[in-house]
Amino acid sequence: MASALATPAVHPGPPPPRPIAAPSARPPLQRDRDSVVSGVSAGLARHVGVGVGSIRALFVVLTLVAGAGPLLYLWLWALVPRRTGPAAPTRQAPVAWILAATAIAALPILFAVLVLEARDAWMSRSFSPGLLAVVAFVTVLATTAGCWAELVDRRDIDRGSRHAVAVRAVVVGILIAVTLGMLPRVDSDGLVALPALTLPVGGMLALAGAFLVSRWRDLSGERVRRIREEQRSAMAAHLHDSVLQTLALIQNTAGASSESARIARAQERELRAWLFDGEPHADSDLATDLRDYAAALELDYAVRIDVVSAGLSAERATGELAAAAREAMLNAARHAAGDVSVYIEGGARGVDVFVRDRGAGFDVAAIPDDRLGVRESVIGRMRRAGGSASVRAAASGGTEVHLHVGGPGDARG
Repeated sequence: MASALATPAVHPGPPPPRPIAAPSARPPLQRDRDSVVSGVSAGLARHVGVGVGSIRALFVVLTLVAGAGPLLYLWLWALVPRRTGPAAPTRQAPVAWILAATAIAALPILFAVLVLEARDAWMSRSFSPGLLAVVAFVTVLATTAGCWAELVDRRDIDRGSRHAVAVRAVVVGILIAVTLGMLPRVDSDGLVALPALTLPVGGMLALAGAFLVSRWRDLSGERVRRIREEQRSAMAAHLHDSVLQTLALIQNTAGASSESARIARAQERELRAWLFDGEPHADSDLATDLRDYAAALELDYAVRIDVVSAGLSAERATGELAAAAREAMLNAARHAAGDVSVYIEGGARGVDVFVRDRGAGFDVAAIPDDRLGVRESVIGRMRRAGGSASVRAAASGGTEVHLHVGGPGDARG
């Protein structure tokens, strides 16, 4: 009986197959937009999964193998694309100035070789290959520096056209010095130093060609921007009579606190930015960052935020002033709601930001000690950054937060 009621033995089946771990996706081979020179080493190191120092050491070692290192570097530079992004490419190393400084440092060597070989060259009417090599070395360095500044650094937001003009002036001075140094090699029987004199002249012609190419590129870009602006204006005129007016009507009808009004406000802001703001900023400034933050707050709170900027300011979105302004805007959206205005003013005396709301207002001294939003995130942050912050009742009702960061000419700074 017991054997009849016994549970039959269960034989285990084959073990389930082990899941195969998916191979980790290798980052694409792309050059960084913020690089030391070109971003080749950093992009290759990220793609392979090794340190960037190892890649740079590899290029140095390959240079000893019949010059394969520079050739491989240039090949990757020409073929590897840059990573996509709104910011313009920037380079940390001042390549143009390094090349120009090296050429200037080689000038005494050139003049020393001229002095040492002048007697033999005049007597034999021959030209020294060593002197020709030094002239070629100085000329190539100087010409490369000028072309780099004109064709590459001129589009860098951290350098620009003034940098290109300064480098070009130094390079022209170097080439003129090389030319004047070779002129004494002219004797009564003809031009002994013709091969060396053609090098600096060719360098000047290359600089003129780089200048013309840069101007042609600017004119082409301006033409494209003008055509794009005309198309944008025509589209804006059409959309202003239809979509934008409809969105404005929804806001006026529903009220600032309704969900539909907030969505319509966000869509109107996005459409107006696309139609009227033009190309995106290469590097986000204070006004652009606060407008983006205002658009995000309008989706989360029953608030309408207008951001107005006046004057010129180099204040970036990553500064303490921007962080304090965002905190003030967040407090206004949370506690005041309704309409909030943000006014940014930049000048020689510094940058001022005013955040005004139409709420009930509050007294900073009456804030509990455990509430650190205004006291530390706004006032304390500005004090630690060397600026100032004040909170007072606005003349039209509500609260006004005034943030200030002094400039070079500000007596308060």
